[in-house]
Order: sequence, then C-alpha cells, then structure tokens
Amino acid sequence: MTSDDEFTHRLIGFGLSEKEAQLYLHLLEYGPKTPSPLAKSLHTYREDIHRTLTSLIDKGMVRPSLESPTVYAAVDLDTALDSAVKKHESELREMEARKQELQELAKRQQFRPPQEVSTFKIIKNMKELVGISLSRTASIKEEHVFVFPTGALPIGALAGITEAFTTLVARGVRVRGIVDISGTDASSAETELVQELLDGGADIRCFDRYQGLSFSVSDRKTCVSIINVQRISLGAPITAIWADDQTYAKCLTSTFELLWAQAVPAAQRIKELLEERTRTLG
Repeated sequence: MTSDDEFTHRLIGFGLSEKEAQLYLHLLEYGPKTPSPLAKSLHTYREDIHRTLTSLIDKGMVRPSLESPTVYAAVDLDTALDSAVKKHESELREMEARKQELQELAKRQQFRPPQEVSTFKIIKNMKELVGISLSRTASIKEEHVFVFPTGALPIGALAGITEAFTTLVARGVRVRGIVDISGTDASSAETELVQELLDGGADIRCFDRYQGLSFSVSDRKTCVSIINVQRISLGAPITAIWADDQTYAKCLTSTFELLWAQAVPAAQRIKELLEERTRTLG
C-alpha cells in the first residue's frame, strides 16, 4: 500500500467516502483547483466533482474562493479534522434528541407487542422423533409433560428418553407423564420403567386403555404430537408434528391437565398390579 493509499484509507475510516478522501488528498497535494482539472486528474465527471466538493465544504474540509471561476482549496488537515469531529458530535447530539423524542412518542402510542414466528416440522419415523426429543432436552427449563401409549416407554428407554427425564428432574425441571400400563403386569419392563421414573422424581399417572393423542409439551411452548402410528418401534413409520408454537402448546397442555385429573397415580396402579399378581400366584 502506497502512502497515498494509506492516507486515503485513514480518511475513509474517519468518515469520508472514497471519492471525498481522494479529492481532499489531491487538493492537499496539488493545491487549489477548479472543477475541470480536478475531473480530469481524478478521471471522473464535473458533476461528480461538484457533488463531492459540496459534501467536503459541508464537512468543513474544503473552502471555495470568492472570485470567478471558483477555485477550491483544501482546509489544513488539523482544522479539517477538528471540523469533521465537531460535525459528528453535532449529529450525535441531534440523534440523541430525536431518540428521546421517539421514546416519548412511543410511550403515548399503543404499539402491538412483537409476535414470535412459529415453526412446524413434520416427523415421519420414530427414530427421528426420538432424536428431536433428545436434542431439545437441554433447552427445557421449567416443565415437561407427556402422554405415552402402551409400549412407548421401553422404546424410549432404549434411546435414552427415560434417562433424560431423570436428568431433567435433577436439574429442577418438573416432569409429569401419563402412561397406559393396563395391558401389562407388575413384572413387565414397562411397569419397571414407570417405577424408575417415580424413583427418579418424575410424577407419573396411569390412564388405562388410553386411545387418545400421544404428545409432549416443554415449557408450555415446544411440543410434539403423534398423529398416526402403526406400531411402536424405533424403525416404525409415523406421522408426527413438532411445533414451536405457544397457542398449540397451550391447547395440548390443557388436554394434558384434563387427562391428568382423570388418571390414577402410578404408584397406586403398580400396587394394584402387584396385588393382582399375588392373587393370581396364590
């Protein structure tokens, strides 16, 4: 980089445009000029030179002569830079005043609050569903609720879902779930997993012969709902919706609370299964 290029670069960094910096440097180096020779030396048009000179005059970096034809001279560097600084300071003060005026006007206006853009995603297989659910676990802060059909817990356990629930509880997240274990017994893997969740601090209830929608909701905002599933396995095709939408999540949460009020505490249901098994064996 030549000394002229460096000087021009520094002027641009000071707030001048490239054309302004080149013209001002030219006047510093070669003295006062009229527009025509300036246009020829800088390889541009007279109209372009006039616009740039007007801008530099406004910045206090160039002054025109009183005689005709008008000759333009560069103001000495120190004076020019001081003038540019004062102009920036004046502009900043003006912007601050406008900012305060706008803030006062905003207080009197009834602006609508900004709305978040909702995101929806179609999920086509159980493996993808489990992957998305696990990836979102770290972002859950306050509450996670879920409704699982029969057979979902063992599949979730294989993928790490039940372990993730226990981790959430350890972080202080409230975890509540509704499961259907009516087709199992006290020694089944599903019943044992429910007990593990209870031991880990999750609040689980049972809804026998549940035929409704399976879903989960995190922090009353992010949710997953299973629309169609043929069988419960990691490779099974499904139709599910993942959504980051507060309205949809609120609807699912309301559904969960209705089911929760009808469901039986899991500890009680497991006890009933144990008593039933004892009677059968006896």
